[in-house]
Amino acid sequence: MLLTSIGNVLSIAIMIIIGYVLAYKKWFNKNSTDLLVKLVIKISLPPLLFSIMLENFDRNELIHSFKGLSIPLLSIFILFLIGTAVAKILNVQKNREGLFTSCFFNSNTIFMGLPINLALFGEKSIPYVLLYYVANTIFFWTLGVYEISKDGTEEKSRFFSMKTIKKILSPPLIGYLISLVFIIFGIKLPDSLMSTCKYLGNLSTPLSMIFIGITIYSVDKSAFKLCKEMIAIFFGRFILSPVLIFILCLFMPIPSLMRSVFVIQAAMPVMTNSSIIAKSYNADHSFAAVIITVTTIASIFVIPIYMVVLSKI
Repeated sequence: MLLTSIGNVLSIAIMIIIGYVLAYKKWFNKNSTDLLVKLVIKISLPPLLFSIMLENFDRNELIHSFKGLSIPLLSIFILFLIGTAVAKILNVQKNREGLFTSCFFNSNTIFMGLPINLALFGEKSIPYVLLYYVANTIFFWTLGVYEISKDGTEEKSRFFSMKTIKKILSPPLIGYLISLVFIIFGIKLPDSLMSTCKYLGNLSTPLSMIFIGITIYSVDKSAFKLCKEMIAIFFGRFILSPVLIFILCLFMPIPSLMRSVFVIQAAMPVMTNSSIIAKSYNADHSFAAVIITVTTIASIFVIPIYMVVLSKI
């Protein structure tokens, strides 16, 4: 199990390294990097999620799977409360206090979570990946953005607004919601359209990993200094978050595959959008970029450990 997990994560790491090397060779500029993000989020992920859901789920399985949504919702909310308390205890500086809290409880469930779960568990894991993604997306674009907005000099974000709703209803989530409608009403697509969805969807993993490699290269290496905030976020992301899933599953039993996917999703690095949001509100976006980078690198080593733990349970 350990060798299989390491092999799957290694393939992810190789694609990240390719992105890093290409960035080093100046293949990418700001415009081309933005294009990668748009291709993944708007072109590749929606048809990928749509096709996988239609192929792997029927109406009864769909209804049954939604019973597990309470676990990521509850675990992320508990992490938010703990992160808020830890920020106060550590006396985190004001221009990164809300950012610290957001990084503590939100994880990268799409750019990292989706490819890694696909590599580890196959397409059967995707519906459970998306359950965690829904919970994480709701919390990030409400509590997460609100917390980050408190750090900067710009106007505070409103907890709920039309802008927030538009952010929550991202193209991947819309693709997911459309697939739910198709499943509930038993609508089928012609094979040619399903094949098109798969071909487009196959772009997701390599483009996502190349983008992460580019992001890692672009961060100022002199900023990589160990600090109390970084240690606390490592604890929150890689220990507390997955352990909370294990604990909640003791009280709310769910299928083993769903539990495994939730654990891996909970152990994902900090959400990539954190740096973008921090910059837009004049918060400490350089700190966000460093945290995203170091947690992304660390996750490559953490995931095989959790795969071994899951195999023993």
